[in-house]
Amino acid sequence: MSIFTGIVLYLMIYWVALFAVLPWGNRAPEGDELTVGHAGSAPVNPNLKKKFIATAVVAAILWGIVFALIKMDVIDFYQIARTMSQEDLKP
Repeated sequence: MSIFTGIVLYLMIYWVALFAVLPWGNRAPEGDELTVGHAGSAPVNPNLKKKFIATAVVAAILWGIVFALIKMDVIDFYQIARTMSQEDLKP
């Protein structure tokens, strides 16, 4: 795996993990906490800094697992590409 491929793979894993982490710990405001100009469903304290850090850690762990699987040839993208191209040639 090249450096570019590794970075792209990490970014893809990061964005998928971010959407999984964003809902953690959110709660809607109650009665007195509502302020003018804010949506009633907006979280009181979204803790975005903690969520971005948690996402980076989760993505790094998942990227490490995928990287190890690629290096051990459990996942072989060249074989997948060959299989897909052979299926496209069949009538």
